[in-house]
Amino acid sequence: MLQAAGLDFAVELPQMDEEGAKASLRREGLSPRDQANALAELKALSVSRKRAGLVIGADQMLAVEGEVLDKPRSAAEARQHLLRLRGRTHELITAATITRDGAAIWRHIDTPKLKMRAFSDDFLDDYMRYAGDDVLRSVGAYQLEGLGAQLFERVEGDFFSVLGLPLLPLLAFLREHGVVRA
Repeated sequence: MLQAAGLDFAVELPQMDEEGAKASLRREGLSPRDQANALAELKALSVSRKRAGLVIGADQMLAVEGEVLDKPRSAAEARQHLLRLRGRTHELITAATITRDGAAIWRHIDTPKLKMRAFSDDFLDDYMRYAGDDVLRSVGAYQLEGLGAQLFERVEGDFFSVLGLPLLPLLAFLREHGVVRA
């Protein structure tokens, strides 16, 4: 998304135990919104402590009826996620944080709501076969920008946030701070 928006950037993976951090946040009883916010900040801080300049960290949580779903680890688990979401509305909590020199200077959280249609088992079989390992790349086992669009009845909220980054507020921040032209 950043590249398509014309930004020049480098990708550096955070050096942190994301699963351990999630488990700790959940033990503390944090809401899915607060978990996404904390993970986005932890990721950005992990890189910002070693790298000068602005660092963007992002995270996403899927919440359905009070339950949080993580990225599926197998096709079978992805199928179970999709069955759990079928016919229901879920929230895709998307958080982004910008840090500079080891301190958070901006954060944004967006919460699109997505309603999956009551698709048939045959459709699900076809979807799983066609999507292949792509079902393991996102918390909901779908990519709305592709075949996953057929899973949905309604999407309320920012499309970029569904994809994993609240791009428009992020670009506004970058323009306000002279990183990109206004």
